[in-house]
Parts: sequence; C-alpha cells; structure tokens
Amino acid sequence: MPAANFDSIRVGDSIPSLSKPPFTRLQLALFAGAAADHNPIHVDEDAARKGGLPGVIAHGMLTMAYLGEMLSDWVSPHQIRAFSSRFNAMGMLGDAITCKGVVTGKSVVNGENRVELELSAANQKGEKVQMGKAVVALP
Repeated sequence: MPAANFDSIRVGDSIPSLSKPPFTRLQLALFAGAAADHNPIHVDEDAARKGGLPGVIAHGMLTMAYLGEMLSDWVSPHQIRAFSSRFNAMGMLGDAITCKGVVTGKSVVNGENRVELELSAANQKGEKVQMGKAVVALP
C-alpha cells in the first residue's frame, strides 16, 4: 500500500492488517520478563488452571503491542496522536492473532489532518480478544 495520504483515505477504508504466528510458551516467558509481568497464569499451566482459567493465557499487553505494531507499520510513530485499547477476551497459548484497522472518521484539528481508526485483534476463530482506537496525523 502506498504511503497514507489524507485526501486518498475514505471512511470505511481498511489499513494493512498484521498477522502474527501462534503464541508460544517461550514468547510468553520472554514477554513476561520484558514487561515485568511475572504472573504465573502466563507461563504455568497448573497455576492458570488453579486460577480458574482454561489454560495459560497471553498477556493482554502483548496483544496491545501487536495493535501498536500494525499502526506503526502503516504510519511513522511520530504521526500517532492517540492509541488506546481494551481487553475483550483471553488470548490463549497457541492462538494466532490478526490485527485490523478501519477508518471511522476524518477531521482537521488546528490545521492538522487527522484520521480516526477502530482497531481489533482477533484469534484464528475470529474472536476479538482486543479492541482499540487510534488517531493518526496524515499529510
């Protein structure tokens, strides 16, 4: 896709999606260290089940990071004006995540062209594990 341009973007357009391979135990262990989130539900099957979960779950912040990666693959990080997300469901060990973004609005704020986006991260079953919003500035 060519560089994003305010005049060429329309409400309803999709930005390039991002697909990630299935979550692995190694990935979750490494992310636990990087994020300083050592809750055993992210790496220990017994601890997760003891906590009432069906098994090891991925860090919600890892899925949020995927949404951020999709955004920064589309535009330069300095163009991102707002980015937020909420956890919608658990990402499970072995889930492959696909992130998508759709343009929901366009505006000019203090002379700057801005595009509003609705973001989602879904597993291979199509279940949305995370939803988000973003605002980016475009030339």
